[in-house]
Amino acid sequence: MIDAVVLDLGNVLVRWDPYLALAGRLPAGDTEAFLVDFDFMAFNHQQDAGRSWADARADLAASAPEHLPALDLYLEHFTDAIAGPVPGSEQLVGELHDAGIRLLGLTNWSAETFHLAEHAAPVIGLLEDVLVSGEVGVAKPDPRIFALLTQRYGLRPERTVFADDSAANVAAGAAAGYDAVLFTTADALRADLVARGVALPRT
Repeated sequence: MIDAVVLDLGNVLVRWDPYLALAGRLPAGDTEAFLVDFDFMAFNHQQDAGRSWADARADLAASAPEHLPALDLYLEHFTDAIAGPVPGSEQLVGELHDAGIRLLGLTNWSAETFHLAEHAAPVIGLLEDVLVSGEVGVAKPDPRIFALLTQRYGLRPERTVFADDSAANVAAGAAAGYDAVLFTTADALRADLVARGVALPRT
């Protein structure tokens, strides 16, 4: 029996693509250098783990100042990077909510920009609460955030589905005892939940 569903947010409930904040505002080569060659994802993970954007900018100024214009544009146009709901997720969360399933979020997200998430995907407001990595200073796949999730919300991991689009995060959730599934599409997650006995309409 499933008591609760814990959902990642980025690219599960709300689309996130940092390229969209830079497209048309920065030469393509500079965008590629920042997002790929520089490894923006690793840099951004430190924001997820609690580093402030002021400290991030200072770190970048010291280590790779050529990327400061890209970082400034990304922050200035961050709302363009969160490009609305993931297709199908809003309907699925609404149905889970109507079915009385307990719904929580577990997201890797900067504490300074998280307040913008619900504007991009209002369905986030249906969640009972969201554990935000940047607010607690530890990010997935660190096992400590799963321990905090369990303790804060009184969850029974073996009766809680955790869905994330990152294989590393899914593995960490499974290691913490959660019924962890890799999110690919809302329809696939619906099928995973129905297979576990959650009463949902089939599409």
